[in-house]
Amino acid sequence: MLDETTATRGAAPDIPQTDYPSSEPSWPNRYIWPVLLKLLDRHKAEDRRIFEIGSGNGATANLLAGLGYDVTAIDPSREGIDLARRSFSGPSFHLGTGYDDLAATYGRFPVVISLEVIEHCYSPEAFLRTTFDLLEPGGLGIISTPFHGYWKNLALSLADKWDDHHGPLWEGGHIKFYSEKTLARALDRAGFVQVTFERAGRLPILAKSMLAAFRRP
Repeated sequence: MLDETTATRGAAPDIPQTDYPSSEPSWPNRYIWPVLLKLLDRHKAEDRRIFEIGSGNGATANLLAGLGYDVTAIDPSREGIDLARRSFSGPSFHLGTGYDDLAATYGRFPVVISLEVIEHCYSPEAFLRTTFDLLEPGGLGIISTPFHGYWKNLALSLADKWDDHHGPLWEGGHIKFYSEKTLARALDRAGFVQVTFERAGRLPILAKSMLAAFRRP
């Protein structure tokens, strides 16, 4: 296994180095987690290993470990990894990015998840290639990202909220904005199949986030 310095060497500079003030669940965790758990329950696998790309403060990995999953997680923030290691003993936390050759370092997994990460990536193609390589054939992937659709976009326009929504002054903020159509297209191009969507937070037409579930053939 590569050491953490080697694993992240040469990582793309767009990976956000986020500060984490605590290990408490974030506000998005509160509406994304119920949908994530529903998807995991719907696609039950006998092998309880999960890989998380972008573990943040470790709260999601800790939730899953508490439910009996064997969780390996990476994040580009050293502060986030250090906080997660201090706070939670169940999952295995490592420094790394969604652009690294994670399969070469950690092997393949029956389930790979990544919550609210892809919208920060300049190269979704590279990110999804990493996800594809991490999954075992037939494995389940779950990605969440902020939802965009006609009625939500219209509501943002009518409320003059686009500046707030895009957050251009947010360092390391969102640089890609997906609809179900564009994310499905990206997943198809990456070679995934059986793509389905669930929405989280608010009414479905104004959802805060969407979760895509998909399979590696």
